[in-house]
Amino acid sequence: MRLLSFVFVFLISCSVFSQSEILAKNYFDRGDYQKAIAMYQKLYAKSPYKNDYMMKLVEAHQQLENFKESRLLLEKQINKRNPQKQFLVDLGHNYSLQKKDSIAEIYYAKALAFVQEKPNYTSVIAKKFERYSLLDKAILVYEKAMELNTLVNYNIQLARIYGEQGALEKMFLKYINAVKLQQRLKPIAQRNFSLYITQDPKNQANVILRGVLLKKLQEGPNILYNELLSWLFIQQKDFVKAFTQEKAIYKRMGDADMGAIIDLTVIALKEEAYESATDIINFVIEKSASPGAKLQGHQYLMNIKMATATQDDYKDITEEFERLLDQYGSDVATYLLQIDYNHFLAFKANDIETAISNLKNLTKKRLNRYQESRIKMELADILVLDEKFNRALIYYTQIQKKVKSDVLAQEARFKVARTSYFKGDFVWAKAQVDVLRKSTTQLIANDALQMMLLIHDNTLEDSLQTALKKYAHADLLALQNKDKEAIAALSEILTNHKGEKIEDEALLKQGELYEKTGQFKKAEANYLTLIKLYKDEILADDAFYKLANLYENKLQDPQKAKNYYEQIVFDFADSIYFIEARKKYRMLRGDEIEF
Repeated sequence: MRLLSFVFVFLISCSVFSQSEILAKNYFDRGDYQKAIAMYQKLYAKSPYKNDYMMKLVEAHQQLENFKESRLLLEKQINKRNPQKQFLVDLGHNYSLQKKDSIAEIYYAKALAFVQEKPNYTSVIAKKFERYSLLDKAILVYEKAMELNTLVNYNIQLARIYGEQGALEKMFLKYINAVKLQQRLKPIAQRNFSLYITQDPKNQANVILRGVLLKKLQEGPNILYNELLSWLFIQQKDFVKAFTQEKAIYKRMGDADMGAIIDLTVIALKEEAYESATDIINFVIEKSASPGAKLQGHQYLMNIKMATATQDDYKDITEEFERLLDQYGSDVATYLLQIDYNHFLAFKANDIETAISNLKNLTKKRLNRYQESRIKMELADILVLDEKFNRALIYYTQIQKKVKSDVLAQEARFKVARTSYFKGDFVWAKAQVDVLRKSTTQLIANDALQMMLLIHDNTLEDSLQTALKKYAHADLLALQNKDKEAIAALSEILTNHKGEKIEDEALLKQGELYEKTGQFKKAEANYLTLIKLYKDEILADDAFYKLANLYENKLQDPQKAKNYYEQIVFDFADSIYFIEARKKYRMLRGDEIEF
């Protein structure tokens, strides 16, 4: 019982103490320094070991110009049996506030000397100098510590300070030195480089970093410099130069690993830099000793050919796929190539029957559950294309059961929803996407939310769901690459359902199809209409971003592109396009680095 009473009293005391601390901080933040002093004096008396309370007292006295009181508090800490010499910096600052700079410098010098005596105080004293914006002195502290002990690495701290000062060359050098000492710091360095580096190779920071790295390479070869140059060129989307650096690394590593070169291939493909990607892939095929790597290279080449093909090329692509399958076989080892081939047959060459037959035969091979699920996913997608919805749903459901904890299961669930939506079963579709809104995969979560809102918004006022059924049909036509028919179906919706909830969706979808078919002025008109009529609705940021992108990349009007990116930056801070829009806006504005 006595123990319970003690615990109760202790908890009450803690609560009161916590409330006093909150109240003291509140007084301080409001500028009521006299009351803050009274509260912090009580807190400090109860906890004299808490330097935070002491420093708040010092700061409150300084605000009231009670410099003597703040000096006495600091001197007490410095003159303890176990002196805390970091407060020499605070004492110097106290004199600086009184315009007694010569005295302040004496205490700063004492703090610097103490680092030489006790290097383990480096961080705390350097941070004190940083706190008072005495950055040159903080630099001296870190440099002195590294001079005394070559094993310590304060280069990251020094780089950050140089960045604050706008000394970019020194900043980059310190980051590079930090990574040379500890390779694990490379992602941190690259993340900080990204604050200054842009896509524009003429940007000041880009020029300086390139110069620093090239100078380092002239002084002596080091793979790190090639890696960082490759990273820089990738940011600039100059994949030819990045490839040159990766080849240099590959040769110096003794042809040991092609992982970085393959990663570069994937990035170039994502950016649709097909010419550069082709050169890189051909290098991989030529140099790799692994049949698997060669096969992957050929698969990438086929993806490029499919992405850039016209209908006249389909026969050649079919023959090339067949040649590769003759060379590498049609067994499990080439199942990903076979998926690509049959996707091409169904979605491009319009040979759905052959694609379905091929994939069904492939499912009979000795597959693990992930391989089987991937093949069945493609098979189901083709069945949806062929409007065999119920058969497709069976496959999607099988995938969900077979790989329950995998992202493939979530993708299959989304495709169940999409297939139900194509069928006009909006209730079941909405139930499926409602579950997926919290998907661990952001892309699936975004797609699920978009479908849920589409169904929700267009079933509230229209119990027959007439407009939504028409839109779902137009959506299916787009999936089937029947772009002309899809555009016509959306035009019918825009004519007969003007002013209804479906209008903004139809404008956006039709705009995307106009872009796909090269009708850029019509796409522009759709996006402008959407912005004019639905500026405050959920699809507005999509329209702004697509319009900005259209002006930048197709209509060659960078000024208009900049204006629309700017509106995303200032009006749509929570948009999924915000980060990319801000980057493009700054690049088009020709920003110099601001310090």
